[in-house]
Amino acid sequence: MKADLIVTNARVLTMDEAKPRAEAVALAGGKILAVGSRAEIEALAGEGTRVIDGKGRTLLPGFVESHLHLVMGGAELAHLQLSGVYGAEALSHAFRSYAAKHPDQPLLMAQGADYGMFGGRPITRHDLDAVIADRPIAMTAYDHHTVWANTAALEAAGLLHGRDLPEGHVVVMGPDGLATGELQEFEAFAPVQDLGGELRLYLAIAKGAEPDPWPSAAERAIDKAKIANGLAHCAAQGITSMVNMDGNRYTLELLREMRDEGRLTARVKVPFHFKPEMDLSELDRAEAMTRDFDDEWLQSGFVKMFMDGVMDSGTAWRLDDYPGQPGHRSVPLFEPERFKDIATEIDRRGLQIAVHAIGDAAVRSTIDGYEAAQLRNGRSDRRNRIEHIELIDRADVPRLGQLGIVASLQPSHPAGAMDFPLEPSIHKVGRSRWKDSFLVKSLVEAGAPLAYASDWPVTDVSVLRNLKAALTRKPYEGADDERVDLMTALRAYTAGGAWAAHREHVTGRLVPGLAGDLVLLGGNIEAVAPDEIDRLGIALTVCGGRITHEALAA
Repeated sequence: MKADLIVTNARVLTMDEAKPRAEAVALAGGKILAVGSRAEIEALAGEGTRVIDGKGRTLLPGFVESHLHLVMGGAELAHLQLSGVYGAEALSHAFRSYAAKHPDQPLLMAQGADYGMFGGRPITRHDLDAVIADRPIAMTAYDHHTVWANTAALEAAGLLHGRDLPEGHVVVMGPDGLATGELQEFEAFAPVQDLGGELRLYLAIAKGAEPDPWPSAAERAIDKAKIANGLAHCAAQGITSMVNMDGNRYTLELLREMRDEGRLTARVKVPFHFKPEMDLSELDRAEAMTRDFDDEWLQSGFVKMFMDGVMDSGTAWRLDDYPGQPGHRSVPLFEPERFKDIATEIDRRGLQIAVHAIGDAAVRSTIDGYEAAQLRNGRSDRRNRIEHIELIDRADVPRLGQLGIVASLQPSHPAGAMDFPLEPSIHKVGRSRWKDSFLVKSLVEAGAPLAYASDWPVTDVSVLRNLKAALTRKPYEGADDERVDLMTALRAYTAGGAWAAHREHVTGRLVPGLAGDLVLLGGNIEAVAPDEIDRLGIALTVCGGRITHEALAA
């Protein structure tokens, strides 16, 4: 058989322990045909074969993004971006310029707002009223767990006088009996998002629900265009597979339509969201999604849950008090004994579990639930995951390895590592707990399988920037160096991510018979200093044998 595509004269890192390095790779029929020396692979060229000279650059399996929000990210590419914007004057200029370009938009939505935008004091609706008062405007915190809205947006969303919400979701109220403008967690700010006509894209993560009524063909076309923008953005970062954490059946149906239209440029895994108010019978929906979507491009097979919120808003659930807030530790979204029962039932149904857990109490409760499921059902190859693990009690570190729990971590999340500022995050953690925050090396050494991701659009989806953050992050005072080496980091973005998603039989390694998913970097990643990695760029992305991004001249 002759190859369709050959990349030769490259430094190939296969992520295959049996054959870790090579010089060239050949693809045919969307699969890897052969991996080997230049002479071996170039001999497979035929009349119609495209041969690409790698010029000594690093060639890897296509990157596996283990935790992102594709639909949200695609939609938010069109929103106002506030990263690096501080103070009233800069905020006013940004919003008013954006408003002038979108005179008919029902909601002016911004992303990436810093909790310390106004010098560390709480942000209120009055701050946003001073920016624009006669149109609804809102801005989302960089962690996507808090939204601030002006009075017009609060009135239009029916939130100005507050609203009863599930535990952990809060419309913050002021002494005047009116909402301050701060909305904590998804169900609190979903009514504001609805003003912009995008609520159906957030329904899964907010409520675990499906659109009702089902969107029309015209509405689906709008949503697919936003997904296509997100996919193209990810392809430019070398991403060929992703675990999408904001999905539902509607997401899968949109992706299936795109696949049938030839517009799907990455392999996507999508969860069922289980919410605290749900009955266990709702897991029938998860099983149906798993049954109906299970091929090399689209897959479900897992349940996503939130155990707590985030540190900056004080909604992460801790074992100790927040610094300067005696008695405040936040609360779990799932009561521990109930979570054990839920985890056991999900496990019994043969589904994987992924839990967002930021605080150390949330992490411990999640571990306890996974352990209970194993004790009741017997150990199996579920590869249950904990997403983020920003704070963990040292006594719980070895338990991840012992129980086979995947550490799904984001190199960009530690304050100061990439885009997140040191304050207020490290203050919220507290100096005495810096040694227990954002552990990576300690978890790996304890045997926890590692998968890396960005959590885009919470942070930049760029794999190279995240790799740089993983390798250059400075330890906090009194804390150990938690960095891992380059090969460990690359594996977490390739073979490790594929394994964590039960996709190692499809992708993640350059092995004959696996998917033709490749990324050619703009240089030799092993020859550049860690703080220069992000400058390499992505020269070529190939998914299923199809070129999805090309910048070979760069």
